[in-house]
Amino acid sequence: MVISPPQTKKSTAQITPFFQKLNASLNKQEITVLQINLGRRCNLACTHCHVEAGPKRTEELSPEICEQLIEIIQRFEQIKTVDLTGGAPEMNYGFKPIVEAARKQGKEVIVRSNLTIFFEPEFTDLPEYFAQHKLRVVASLPCYLETNVDRQRGAGVYNQSIRAIQRLNKLGYGTDPHLMLDLVYNPTLPKNENFSLTPDQQKLEKDYKAYLNEHFGIQFNHLFTITNLPVGRTKQYLQRQEILHSYVKFLESHYNSSTLENLMCLNELSIDYLGNVYDCDFNQMEELPAKMANGETITVAKLLELNSLDLIQEIQTAKYCYGCTAGCGSSCGGALI
Repeated sequence: MVISPPQTKKSTAQITPFFQKLNASLNKQEITVLQINLGRRCNLACTHCHVEAGPKRTEELSPEICEQLIEIIQRFEQIKTVDLTGGAPEMNYGFKPIVEAARKQGKEVIVRSNLTIFFEPEFTDLPEYFAQHKLRVVASLPCYLETNVDRQRGAGVYNQSIRAIQRLNKLGYGTDPHLMLDLVYNPTLPKNENFSLTPDQQKLEKDYKAYLNEHFGIQFNHLFTITNLPVGRTKQYLQRQEILHSYVKFLESHYNSSTLENLMCLNELSIDYLGNVYDCDFNQMEELPAKMANGETITVAKLLELNSLDLIQEIQTAKYCYGCTAGCGSSCGGALI
């Protein structure tokens, strides 16, 4: 769905600071979601990755921070969901200990998997492990067509992803109500100023389900459409194309205040592998830490010391927040409205 026609010259209009779009400050609600980035190690190096993860990255969770996170999961009943990401979260230290601690406490555990990890020698048992612990799998499949996926994620990734989903289906994922499998759509990165918002999520989900079932017998639960935020490799790509400013301005021009009440940052803490606390994963990648009212930044150790997850009043915002609030909105759970 193309929203605006190609422009003949680069946009130079000033971008309004995000906080000026708000009628009031964006405030935290009670924390119910703990999203943990376990590290930057990954078997892929996708062109759109805002984390800039890859096979050559070595940063990952330490045993000390892992123990602190497990203590938080055990101490705070208000946490309903533990959302594990990376990199490939499965490759990074602490994945299984955190999964098992969270499931023992009755928390929902989401693993954001790239699927191809199943074919790495050390990780062939993952589908069975996921099913054993009833993990909710949120898997990247940025298109239902092979060419588009391989262009974004590397040659052969599409076929491996299809085989991985078929393995999950055999275990009951996509049909068993306790084994949820969701797929994630990312649009291809723009080559020029012919920008577009993500397609209608419900319609695209139907297209995905029809195509994947007809061609591969695949079933899954939900499709999440996620906007490419100008962070990490996406930001670098847009800078090389000299369209970063225009892209952010495009997102601003489609700002939708109706998305605000459903933003993922409202009830979530984003934790990095060093134990630092952020309002969301994008702020984490841009090194914009969460702050208490006195301006002090927060760590996992501080949460434990003060015995509270609800230390943040106002959410830190930046221009890329327009990516989450443009059109139907965008979050780790897809469209917001």
